[in-house]
Amino acid sequence: MLEDLQEKLQRALKRVTGQGRLTQSNISDTLREIRRVLLDADVNYKVAKQFIEDVKEKALGKEVITSVTPGQLITKIIYDELVKLLGNTGAELKLNPSGITTIMLIGLQGCGKTTFSAKLAKYLKDRKRNVLLVAADVYRPAAIQQLKILGSQINIPVFSIDDCKNPVEIASESLLYAKENGLNTVVIDTAGRLHVDEEMMNEAAAIKAKVKPTETLFVVDSMTGQDAVNSAKAFHEKVEFDGVVATKLDGDSRGGCVLSIKAVVDRPIKFTSLGEKLESIEKFYPDRLASRILGKGDVISLVEKAQSQIEEKEAEELEKKLMSNNFDFNDFLKQIKMIKKMGSLKSLIGMIPGINSAIKNADIDDKQLVKVESIIQSMTKGERQNPKILNGNRRKRIARGSGNSIQDVNRLIKQFEEMRRMMKMFSSKAGKTGMLNLKNFRYN
Repeated sequence: MLEDLQEKLQRALKRVTGQGRLTQSNISDTLREIRRVLLDADVNYKVAKQFIEDVKEKALGKEVITSVTPGQLITKIIYDELVKLLGNTGAELKLNPSGITTIMLIGLQGCGKTTFSAKLAKYLKDRKRNVLLVAADVYRPAAIQQLKILGSQINIPVFSIDDCKNPVEIASESLLYAKENGLNTVVIDTAGRLHVDEEMMNEAAAIKAKVKPTETLFVVDSMTGQDAVNSAKAFHEKVEFDGVVATKLDGDSRGGCVLSIKAVVDRPIKFTSLGEKLESIEKFYPDRLASRILGKGDVISLVEKAQSQIEEKEAEELEKKLMSNNFDFNDFLKQIKMIKKMGSLKSLIGMIPGINSAIKNADIDDKQLVKVESIIQSMTKGERQNPKILNGNRRKRIARGSGNSIQDVNRLIKQFEEMRRMMKMFSSKAGKTGMLNLKNFRYN
């Protein structure tokens, strides 16, 4: 996420490394380079200009205190200004404590609105909400069918009206359906167009006027840069939304849209959507993204992802196994499945401070976990519980059964034993996040 922006900012900040004081001379070159970096990242020109002026005002002439270098000081100033630019604090999704909460999603065609509808529905269902998805996009071919397929994957009902081409009627009727069926949260997927037009704006405004949504969220494709900001401005002037969802953020290394949109429309980013997995939705925190942009990682989000996938009782049982050296391939398989639910390996590793740039060009493929799973699943129950019995003949059988080479099987077993020794050593410090040690496992 935002790797290009991160790398260029770090390079620009090296200009003041080793200086004893931030002066007009040594800060001008740095800020000029940072301004160029922001514009290259497709940040809005006015936003970039104001950002540089704010940083300069706070940095110029500041003394460098003991044990803090100029580079560290200006990094802290830039961090604070990035957090401010992104909205200071995470914005909560408004939910009605009683009655029906209605969330309406708007945006251009191709921004990932339908997929995000399902992601948000699952996110809310996981938080004990009774959710209904509404297929109000009657124009895009197969949009309704796509939402029904996604709904079936997460066991959430999808409301639609056959042969009805009136999205206002569909949205209105969905509220009655939700009330009659005891569903307290309605997520409405509206139609988009390839570009902003008056007809689409009027339709979105008509739906909003009819259903009076608790929240209206503008879904934006981060990869479209300044076009995304311009469309957000146009939508907001006509429909007036409450918050922004940034999709495909993992597919854009620049990040200009995310850095600009809050300043331009004065509405907070509430969620980011990464990848196609229905679990790949994150609540937006300005301080965490600012930390990642500056190469400081995001350990808090990483731990939260881990904690969401492992129960306290499971963690205690796992720790007991580690302490007694009874951690086996069955336990390992469980942990792999948990890691897969947390997101892609590259996105997880990108949350670790200082490691993202080092692995930028590394081939990190989620298929590695699939290979490991296939090998473990080709083992017998006894072999999983007691890896010591895995002799040559057993390994050959496992290789044939899993469609891998004997070298693949040998490599996995060797790395598993090494990892088990390491995990036992550190298990007493792991606590609830003990499973995170598994993320260090690299099958190659």
